[in-house]
Amino acid sequence: MLSWLPQTTQTELTALAQRYGQPLVEVVDLGTSNHFDPLSNTDRYGEVCMVLRRKNGRLLTMKKTFYPTNAYRLLTGGIHHGEKVFDALLRETQEETSLEVSIERFLAVAAYKTTTTGETPAFYTFAFLLNEVAGTLNVLDEDENVEGFREILPAELLERAEFLENIHDHYSRSIAGDWRDWGHFRAVMHRMVWQALSH
Repeated sequence: MLSWLPQTTQTELTALAQRYGQPLVEVVDLGTSNHFDPLSNTDRYGEVCMVLRRKNGRLLTMKKTFYPTNAYRLLTGGIHHGEKVFDALLRETQEETSLEVSIERFLAVAAYKTTTTGETPAFYTFAFLLNEVAGTLNVLDEDENVEGFREILPAELLERAEFLENIHDHYSRSIAGDWRDWGHFRAVMHRMVWQALSH
């Protein structure tokens, strides 16, 4: 699926696509350096995006304490080097929500290029649609610094993307980079998920 990834990961992604559906795949040129979190994190090569659909049909978004005002976004969690995508999806969903879920669809994959890495992607996002089954929403990992959750309609994903793309440019020590770069990066998956859910 993505030739830059290790063969074991490519094999797993092919199996996940066969089981949960073929995802949208895009290589995105961010046009910036990779000096902001999470692209600068050396303990991960990518992340899973948990598109968690609650029982009322709305999607779960969250905001961390140090984010700009109203910068709610879809949930994500890092994939460690050597960790399977599927294992990271289950682990991060549990850590960030405590909810029991069913995996419905493999929605999207984004590979992000930067001016630092050239043609080789600096980071990857793998998005999956999850349906809430049971449990009480609660963050297990206090180090995540989650301020709160909001639920949005799938149609509001484009509005979220536009909001993230228009975050003002200022440096943040919390992400070791500029919020504008971060916002552009985060907007990509919101647009791709909207597109995947619309078809």
